Amino acid sequence: QVQLVESGGGLVQAGVSLRLSCATSGRTFSSYAMGWFRQAPGKEREIVAAISVSGGRTYYADSVKGQFTISRDSAKNTVYLQMNSLKPEDTAVYYCAASAVVIHTTVLTTSKQYNYWGQGTQVTVSS
Repeated sequence: QVQLVESGGGLVQAGVSLRLSCATSGRTFSSYAMGWFRQAPGKEREIVAAISVSGGRTYYADSVKGQFTISRDSAKNTVYLQMNSLKPEDTAVYYCAASAVVIHTTVLTTSKQYNYWGQGTQVTVSS
């Protein structure tokens, strides 16, 4: 079993940066591909970014390319989402997700591919 705990959300003004963290515990972090999703009110959950076990491969939704950066720290069993130049349309609950993979270069980009989820952290961007 894997436990995921997100932190770092909050209420901010447009243009500022936030860094979300997702601390993991339980099974071996180094075997899990990780991802960040978000869900805005009235909308479906969508992929934001994903990263392979090795950290060498990443994926970004078109809406956040060049704005968000995903990274992972194996020593801290933590994955991060650096969000820059935040916009009101980035307002959502952000979820961390994990799933064990065999091939360490695998990047998982759909919610159905993930087995473990955090409780979510709210990010609200005011204009």
